[in-house]
Amino acid sequence: MKYRFIDGNGQEYLPDVEQWRPEEGIFNIKSYDVSFPKEKLIKRQSTMWRYKEALPFDNSEAYSQVTLGEGMTPLVLLEREQPNFYVKLDYLMPTGSFKDRGAAVLIAKAVELGAASVIADSSGNAGTAVAAYCARANLDCRIYVPSSTSEKKLAQIEAHGAKIFKVQGSREDTAEAAKKAVEEEKAFYASHVYNPFFYEGTKTFAFEIWEQLDYEVPDKVILPVGNGTLVLGAYIGFQNLKSAGVTDKLPEIIAVQSEGCAPIADAFHSNEKVSLVETSHTQAEGIAIADPQRGDQIIEAVRETKGTIIVAPEQDIVLARKELAGKGFYVEPTTAATYAAYRTYQPQLVDSNELVVLSLCGSGLKK
Repeated sequence: MKYRFIDGNGQEYLPDVEQWRPEEGIFNIKSYDVSFPKEKLIKRQSTMWRYKEALPFDNSEAYSQVTLGEGMTPLVLLEREQPNFYVKLDYLMPTGSFKDRGAAVLIAKAVELGAASVIADSSGNAGTAVAAYCARANLDCRIYVPSSTSEKKLAQIEAHGAKIFKVQGSREDTAEAAKKAVEEEKAFYASHVYNPFFYEGTKTFAFEIWEQLDYEVPDKVILPVGNGTLVLGAYIGFQNLKSAGVTDKLPEIIAVQSEGCAPIADAFHSNEKVSLVETSHTQAEGIAIADPQRGDQIIEAVRETKGTIIVAPEQDIVLARKELAGKGFYVEPTTAATYAAYRTYQPQLVDSNELVVLSLCGSGLKK
């Protein structure tokens, strides 16, 4: 297998079923050559697997056991009066969120590595996605969730045949319970935080935007950030496009945190390391991550694109959700928080001549 994990000291590791973190720190994927052959792309099905030359598989058909047709979600104008402002409708993915991108690649890798059982932890959307793709691949699946998780998300996870373990306490307590089970049972840890193959799936968000904009990249992208699944995926994806020579720029990443839980925004603006914060109530449960393990990596990515991190006012989330619904987009509160932050900071953030894409990443049917 030519795709390797690499730790913070540059040491390489061969991925296997049990290998999910190094002695210290966290894994990334060692960079590898990617390409985007336009003459082939236009002949392929409209799924994220059309970018097989930029995905980490020795067997480019490895996805066939897990795919649900994910990817190539619509990119549409938010409204006709804003001809340069687009929304990417990732809430139309098979399980209703962008997490399908990462889960599809991660579970395909689990199959490729010979995993028999999978454990994941999630506040909802990632767990739903992992459960669905495990069902597709016929893998035993257990999902650890906070006890406060939305009943609709729990019902969806259970419908896919996964066993649910509710954990009392914080999102961080849930992750610790899952890690303990992984170590004891030697199961494959389908973590959207620790396992970097997940980001190799979410990076297709960037590839699709590039293709949908007639092989151009936007000036700015506005994305929610909790654990950084989409922010880091988009960053990696746009980096891949640049390294392959099909674009010469990176869009500025504008990352959005919740007012009730903003450790990355706090660290970004104070020029400090990300540290654990106390979480207050927030409707944006999907980004309420008090101790993001890749927080400093997220800040580095945002800074490299000359972007910024902003905070969604809690009191504006309901109004933002209603406003989006009035435009035809029915999204969950976490997604509405991204739009709420944009509405608040629009004058300082976006010039009318700039090409901007905002992610609508979770379906309102989940909440």
